[in-house]
Amino acid sequence: MEIKVLSFPADSPPLLVIAAAKLAGITIPTETSGSAPTFSFSNGSKLQGTYVLLRYIGRVGNFYGQNAYEAGEIDEWLDYTPVFSSGSEFENACTYVDKYLERRTFVVGHSLSIVDIAIWSALAGKGTGQRWDSLRKSKKYQNLVRWFNSLSAEYSDSLDEVTATYVSNRGLGKPTAAKSKEQQGVKGDVSEKGKAGSRPSFEVDLPDAEIGKVRLRFAPEPSGYLHIGHSKAALLNQYFAQRYQGQLIVRFDDTNPAKESNEFVDNLLKDIETLGIKYETVTYTSDYFPDLMEMAENLIRQGKAYVDDTPREQMQKERMDGIESKCRNNSIEENMKLWKEMIAGSERGLECCLRGKLDMQDPNKSLRDPVYYRCNPIPHHRIGSKYKVYPTYDFACPFVDAKEGITHALRSSEYHDRNAQYYRIQEDLGVRKVHIYEFSRLNMVYTLLSKRKLLWFVQNGKVDGWDDPRFPTVQGIVRRGLLVEALIQFILEQGASKNLNLMEWDKLWTINKKIIDPVCPRHTAVIEDRRVLLTLTDGPDKPFVRIIPRHKKYEGAGEKATTYTKRIWIDHADAQLISANEEITLMDWGNAIVKEISRDQDGNVTQLSGFLHLEGSVKTTKLKLTWLPETNELVNLTLVGFDYLITKKKLEEGEDFLDVLNPCTRFETAAIGDSNMRNLKRGEILQLERKGYFRCDVPFTRSSKPVVLFAIPDGRQQAVFK
Repeated sequence: MEIKVLSFPADSPPLLVIAAAKLAGITIPTETSGSAPTFSFSNGSKLQGTYVLLRYIGRVGNFYGQNAYEAGEIDEWLDYTPVFSSGSEFENACTYVDKYLERRTFVVGHSLSIVDIAIWSALAGKGTGQRWDSLRKSKKYQNLVRWFNSLSAEYSDSLDEVTATYVSNRGLGKPTAAKSKEQQGVKGDVSEKGKAGSRPSFEVDLPDAEIGKVRLRFAPEPSGYLHIGHSKAALLNQYFAQRYQGQLIVRFDDTNPAKESNEFVDNLLKDIETLGIKYETVTYTSDYFPDLMEMAENLIRQGKAYVDDTPREQMQKERMDGIESKCRNNSIEENMKLWKEMIAGSERGLECCLRGKLDMQDPNKSLRDPVYYRCNPIPHHRIGSKYKVYPTYDFACPFVDAKEGITHALRSSEYHDRNAQYYRIQEDLGVRKVHIYEFSRLNMVYTLLSKRKLLWFVQNGKVDGWDDPRFPTVQGIVRRGLLVEALIQFILEQGASKNLNLMEWDKLWTINKKIIDPVCPRHTAVIEDRRVLLTLTDGPDKPFVRIIPRHKKYEGAGEKATTYTKRIWIDHADAQLISANEEITLMDWGNAIVKEISRDQDGNVTQLSGFLHLEGSVKTTKLKLTWLPETNELVNLTLVGFDYLITKKKLEEGEDFLDVLNPCTRFETAAIGDSNMRNLKRGEILQLERKGYFRCDVPFTRSSKPVVLFAIPDGRQQAVFK
């Protein structure tokens, strides 16, 4: 029985029904009429009323909760939702829902339901949309705004189309013209953007690029591990290299021996391989030190560079104020003499630096005589103590790019003001001009991407190393449980835009969940603290074992052995929800009826007893519980959750990250797991049913040493497992 048509008054389309159908992938032709919203079915039957139709879509589209209890909660909320249409109560309703959403991603449970759609539609609809737009800009309802924006972003393709079509000319995206009746079908197409492994179509071109003649470089400094921001640069370089059938090289800009090491080189190459970056060769800026020294001397002889012994802080102030250095007009002979002192690393040379003579009055401060060379007596990680002077990145990069035949240099927009400097240096050196293409730097909420700041956490023991799961490094987020496939999709979805963006981690983890959920095996765990023993009086006197799939819908996950016993363990939190004589469902077994509940003086459940009722219907029970048999084969677990390292979404310029450190960022919970978890391998991803997704960090070795599982955010639940 199919829905033939949805009819509704022209001046009041049922936005929540249309949005729900769109998100459920249900195609429904629409037409206007004078009656209440109505579904007409192919057999002549009809359903009428906005919330009746919404509940129908909820059941058909699986948006009605994960169990009977959640369905009951949804019904309660649907009874409340119409209050948003009452003008006098609108802000009171916003206040109530805002407080309720403080620790929730969705209104009911851990997935999208028709309640989310109903409230979202109530806020975005014709009668309230402008009022809500105004309130969104205030800081009055931060949780409600976060929730609203999250849904709007996650389901933007569907929701933008619905609002643009049915809410006059305002919507979350660009408004579209009103559609004809034939065009107004609510289509069930899945956005390509949401598909794992899909690739966006970048509507940008490299300037003056020719097929087969493009040569690009990914040029990290070996002073830390590759992080998510670098990943964007690496993947965009590869994208354009492939698009133009060109070449990509990896170059290490190793011009600062104080910060660099072979450890970082090795791990950067490892991370580049992890990202699947294909490159022609690996080069080093240090390979060109002799050429750069010669170029620097040529500039001195041409009067285009000079040696300056002005103290660093004074030099910085003079550059800001446009004041020329007292050394700017030294003779070429004096400059060459001091240059030799710098090369020798003498006491006099250590006081000096080499500066380009550009324009101290230029409004662009990067052109106010930038530093080209500095003394540094620290040995270089590749070439030892051969040099006492090293070029700055700003001086070396334009030369080496031209020398290596780079046609296009991809740089993040934070370098925009230095582009003029880049071109001026190439002009003064007399080398070929390289095109610069800018893209926006990838910034993540609650995240530091400065290698200097990340190094502070490592050196001060705040994290376990550069691969700590709390770090935004490739190794860190992979160790947390992120698949590289998800990272690549996330970054490429951002495209080569030049717009600055602050991204939510939830979006990345949501993509990750869509990839791991269909294939990762399912296991069971019970929290150690106050776990409760349920005795089944008619349970098996002798334990027996069944072999069942590790994933009911994916054979490739393999099988597991489940033991059935007379006495079983359940979580204390679950035991607290059970009432005497209540029928419950034991997952992967069947129903049982709990007859007796023992409690301590504080009201905590300490023991349960009951009997099996395997002929009972799973559909009739409110509680579907995970459990473990009482055997000595269970595995000790440590479940580890993580929080952000800082407590502020975005640091303002000049703000010290030390002032917003999160004091507690790692949480450990003792648990017991099913015996099959002895076979988990390091790096294996699994789902603990009703607890979330995890990655095995420390596998089983002996009974006294727990298996360590890292909680993987899924973009919907809280970011930490507490």
